[in-house]
Amino acid sequence: MAKDPAMPSTSSSSRSALSVGRSLVMALVAVVLLVGGGYASWGEAQHVLLAKGRQHGEFAVTACGDATCAGSFDPDGPAGPESDMTIKDSVAARKGERFPVVVKPGTREVVRSDTAGSLHAWVPMGGALLLAGLVIAGGMRLGRFGLIVSALGAAQLLATFLLL
Repeated sequence: MAKDPAMPSTSSSSRSALSVGRSLVMALVAVVLLVGGGYASWGEAQHVLLAKGRQHGEFAVTACGDATCAGSFDPDGPAGPESDMTIKDSVAARKGERFPVVVKPGTREVVRSDTAGSLHAWVPMGGALLLAGLVIAGGMRLGRFGLIVSALGAAQLLATFLLL
């Protein structure tokens, strides 16, 4: 029986199916990484991005502990300063520093609202972009696109490091 050249071989079809399957699984991993990075970033970033209607002002750091720094908050407008506010120590706050902040609604915690604070809020997303780029380049064999995604993540992380 002669082999019909129009019919693909079984091994060629199975290799193609495995390749498509691998690409789909890697795409799913990349999407999960990006969704997870966005979700982890949103807890802080929402206060900076959606700051309209929230209390703005300037925070002066008076003391720092292991995880948080305490200080006084001087709100914009006629209200007087409040002295028992906190900010996460990871935003490179040092005693004596002053920077613009937004108060998290219903808490005594503030979030930096300057460029450095905005970038810091998106650090988990930068890490997710970096990892997703590796998955895209290696697992999906889309080298250039993966390199671009990784470069975006690395640029975000580097900019945050330099500004803080």
